Amino acid sequence: MKSNFNKFPVVEIQDHHCMAGWENIAEQLKRDIPKIIAVECYPGVFVEEIITSLQKFLNPQLLVNTQQAMKSEHEIAAMVQPYVTDDPVFGYIAPLKLEDYFDPSTIAEFQNQIADINGCTVVVGPGATLLAKKPDLTIYADMPRWEIQMRYRKNTACNLGRFNYTDSFAYQYKHAYFVDWRVCDHYKKRILNNCNFVLDTTLLNQPKMISATALFDALQQTVKAPFRVVPFFDPGPWGGQWLKEVCDLDRSLPNYAWGFDCVPEENSLLLGFGNQVVEIPSINLVFFQSEALLGKQVYDGFGDEFPIRFDFLDTMEGGNLSLQVHPLKEYIKEKFGMPYTQDESYYMLDTKEDAFVYLGLKEGVDPDSMMQQLEIAQNDQIPFDAEQYVQKWPVRKHDHVSIPAGTVHCSGANSVVLEISATPYIFTFKLWDWGRMGLDGKPRPISLEHGRNVIQWDRTSSWTKENILNLTEPVAEGDGWREERTGLDASSFIETRRHWFTKKVVHHTQDVVNVLNLVDGREVIVESPDLSFEPYIIHYAETFIVPAHVGAYTITPYGESIGKECVTIKASVRTNMITNKVLK
Repeated sequence: MKSNFNKFPVVEIQDHHCMAGWENIAEQLKRDIPKIIAVECYPGVFVEEIITSLQKFLNPQLLVNTQQAMKSEHEIAAMVQPYVTDDPVFGYIAPLKLEDYFDPSTIAEFQNQIADINGCTVVVGPGATLLAKKPDLTIYADMPRWEIQMRYRKNTACNLGRFNYTDSFAYQYKHAYFVDWRVCDHYKKRILNNCNFVLDTTLLNQPKMISATALFDALQQTVKAPFRVVPFFDPGPWGGQWLKEVCDLDRSLPNYAWGFDCVPEENSLLLGFGNQVVEIPSINLVFFQSEALLGKQVYDGFGDEFPIRFDFLDTMEGGNLSLQVHPLKEYIKEKFGMPYTQDESYYMLDTKEDAFVYLGLKEGVDPDSMMQQLEIAQNDQIPFDAEQYVQKWPVRKHDHVSIPAGTVHCSGANSVVLEISATPYIFTFKLWDWGRMGLDGKPRPISLEHGRNVIQWDRTSSWTKENILNLTEPVAEGDGWREERTGLDASSFIETRRHWFTKKVVHHTQDVVNVLNLVDGREVIVESPDLSFEPYIIHYAETFIVPAHVGAYTITPYGESIGKECVTIKASVRTNMITNKVLK
């Protein structure tokens, strides 16, 4: 059956317009006859494209690239090193501010230089609003994190204050995750309300600009209805073939391992302004509509972070994931500066008959023996006998297993997992990767020391079966529907509910953000009982977000699914767990 998965969902925005193309953007800027224009840039923005284009169409008397005013690359590298660290994968969340990248005396020099210019001055780059002390017009050039990663891979972007275009992708990503994005998100939240315009340069030489007023109104409109972020997909050494067909992806690539359909930190949000579409980081919605999106209790507990992640792991006709474990709450806070950890669950979206998961340890495993064998496998390339130490369980479609932090696990070949987890998504300690190379031809980093420190050795097969394997209990039922609680363990702050239905089902956010996926059925329609938002069509395997502000909504089989059974899985935050799980 032909895929109906929507890879480019757009939130249509009313009552605002968008300017497209450098010439039109320049004409808009000229109308205000500004003397000083500051173009604040998120890391990854092609500053030179902006400089070249504004030079051509505005012909300013002075044009400043903020890189000229930053500390030397050597000084910046030394400043960030305690947070980037020498670990190949992990760093520590940096408390730095954007001001730390500049010498105050240098800023003062540029401010004096700008003050002496009678004509138009344009300042472009990260920190533009620091150099241009009181700009007449401020533009924020934003950039989604997934696009930044694509630029790292092409050697066309570098880290904040660095010229490390050819450093490895792994290093650049780690540097950005622990330092750049923290610094610049903090600064964005300080200044965006005072900007005049927002600039989208995600597509090369195809800029779009909207007023900041239009952006904030668009964010307000977005949280009044269900919406989707823009999914992205990536190949991997264990990747499968399922996502290609279901999500209509490039068949020429060897595989797709991951599909990220709800990771607001890295996904984009597409905003439709008439016949133009503006792409912004979806994290902006979390920053600037926190309470309406998350709900008051979730916001009070997590701050402006989106605490739930949905993604796909495709091993259909592929291989096993790495054998892995996630850090405990105390460990992730002490070692990496994260306030909460990566409890997760595997919802089996699809399986072949031989599908399985590794989950928990076998009875009587000797920790020293297991770690010694893992070290031998890592150092001497002798295969690790996973089945001697880790319990292997068969799984079927719609099984749902919980994986609290500290539990050894991995998904096996020939399955598609909808991974439902807490958001700190890079904290996977790989223990064994089956002796294979990454797509770059190099071994993927193994984190045995971290693993040793967090493995919970008492989580054996008997404990696993009783506490985290396919937990399901009925909740309620009615005409044409039934509801189950599934896939959660006692320590998780994520609550998951599954609905099987052939007729309309009534839901309510209860002032807590809901994240759902249509795990069975061709399509459904999401509607407002009081018509407060337009009906929204969801297709098989699509993840969608229902903001806490929405309140009541219904889901009904639609189109080809009318009269057939559909299934959704819904995740929300168990607010009674917040004070125990999160330190704001």
